[in-house]
Amino acid sequence: MNLFNSIGLKPIVTYFVIFFIFNKKANKEFEEEEDEQIYNDLLCRFVTDASGKKIGESVSIYEDIIIIKSGSKFLGVPLKHIKETKKNIIVKGVLDFDKAYEMGEKWRKSSFNEIDNETKGNDNGIWI
Repeated sequence: MNLFNSIGLKPIVTYFVIFFIFNKKANKEFEEEEDEQIYNDLLCRFVTDASGKKIGESVSIYEDIIIIKSGSKFLGVPLKHIKETKKNIIVKGVLDFDKAYEMGEKWRKSSFNEIDNETKGNDNGIWI
């Protein structure tokens, strides 16, 4: 008879393996919820440049970019280039409006394309 089975370690090892698998899954879900909360805290906030001049308002997070509605335009700024304060979000450094506009337009086109596809319905003629 196997020493492993004779001293009753098999059920204990099985329990710990199952525990660690579920615990790892729970931690991953918790981290995802935590990330979502951090992103949600960045939305609907005024965004200013380093001098305090208002740029716009944050409306979305797209990949690692915060989307800012500035007038009728959408600007995209990488999250690593922002600083959060109690009142607003500050863009660190000099904002390249051309590049920010390009990233914002990429988000706008993909977001509005998704909405457009959802409202047109699927191939069966069924509206969503």
